[in-house]
Amino acid sequence: MAQRDAIYPGNSARHALYDAHGYSPAVRSGDLLFVSGQVGSREDGSPEDSYLGQVERAFANLEAVLQAAGCSFDDIIDVTTFHTDPEAQLPILMPVKERFFPERPFPTWTAVGVTWLAGFDLEIKVIARIPTA
Repeated sequence: MAQRDAIYPGNSARHALYDAHGYSPAVRSGDLLFVSGQVGSREDGSPEDSYLGQVERAFANLEAVLQAAGCSFDDIIDVTTFHTDPEAQLPILMPVKERFFPERPFPTWTAVGVTWLAGFDLEIKVIARIPTA
């Protein structure tokens, strides 16, 4: 196996978005998967209209990348989220996050307030372990 392998979800429309911006959705290195920040973008790259819509879509986009690598949310070790207005957004995010991480042991999580996310209000990136067969 190469030192690092790019992982792309099955949807070829999203491949063009990643290539246009010059990055991989995820990179496998050894038994770890490093997933690029996922936002609430539709297939054409435009943001969902509401913050909740962006959160739901970001988690769906993340799930597609994880599945392409043979992973699930249970394999996530570390989560970093970026928020344009954390105080207002975290109460909306938390119920969605709890659906994907419902019980202990929870992954580590760092939430960061930022001023700009290229037209989005949330970005989520993770590190996961790749399950052994």
